[in-house]
Amino acid sequence: MPVTATSWLRPLRGGSQTHLFKAADGHHYVVKLTSNPQGLRTLVNEWIAQRMLSYLKIPCPEVEIIEIPLALIEASPALGITRNKTVYPPPAGWHFGSRFPVDPNLLAVHDILPDMQLMTVRNLHHFAAALAFDKWTANADSRQCVFYRARLLDVLGDEEAGAAPEYALRGLVATMIDHGYCFNGIYWDFPDAPGFGLYHRSEVYRKVRGWNDFEPWLERIRNFPETLLDRAIHEIPQAWLASTSEDDLSGLVEKILRRRGKVASLIEATRERFPNHFPNWR
Repeated sequence: MPVTATSWLRPLRGGSQTHLFKAADGHHYVVKLTSNPQGLRTLVNEWIAQRMLSYLKIPCPEVEIIEIPLALIEASPALGITRNKTVYPPPAGWHFGSRFPVDPNLLAVHDILPDMQLMTVRNLHHFAAALAFDKWTANADSRQCVFYRARLLDVLGDEEAGAAPEYALRGLVATMIDHGYCFNGIYWDFPDAPGFGLYHRSEVYRKVRGWNDFEPWLERIRNFPETLLDRAIHEIPQAWLASTSEDDLSGLVEKILRRRGKVASLIEATRERFPNHFPNWR
């Protein structure tokens, strides 16, 4: 069931013109509207990508269907999509929400860090994991993420973090966001380019020394279950699929599954094209 938005806070930066809300479950959400300028399929992409990332155990926000009531829209004149300095309010109903990782009134979230701070992020190894995911899904954007202070144990969970005591200490962590351009956005045609999915700061890949640094994620991709994709698609509101046929969805699933075995070769092509991003890979 959707979570109801209770208050609108502010618009956020970015081409999809997202907005920050507080919802009835007490969490804050970055909400991508159904009327966003990048199209309805970007909401579908976001939903499916989050389910895939969660299975792979790559840090990403929880997602929810967010219901925005008409009364809240009418009470928030800056809520909507801006074109030519005019704000067009969204339709009341169900929109896509990505949970904000912390309470924005209490803790800071950063989308960029100075070099010194970047190298202290506790889970830099997840940038290699995210690169494998982005190659698999033909993410036509650069890798997007945010940083905040948390216990790595809380971000990864007991199973993934293990018993290392440092995982119980608070520090900067990265979580992967913004997956509307997976599957090449609205096109679902999966073109491959070496630069797709790379984070713009090469420092995050300096600890990559070989193929072992892409495990266990490559193995998880190779064994990714078709049933998870079917389940994710059945969770998507029909209104988001208004211009998408059953054949389109079946074709998307088929392409995703067919690409499981070529991820390593796509990473190798990126390494060859951008060797300076992987200076310690021998």
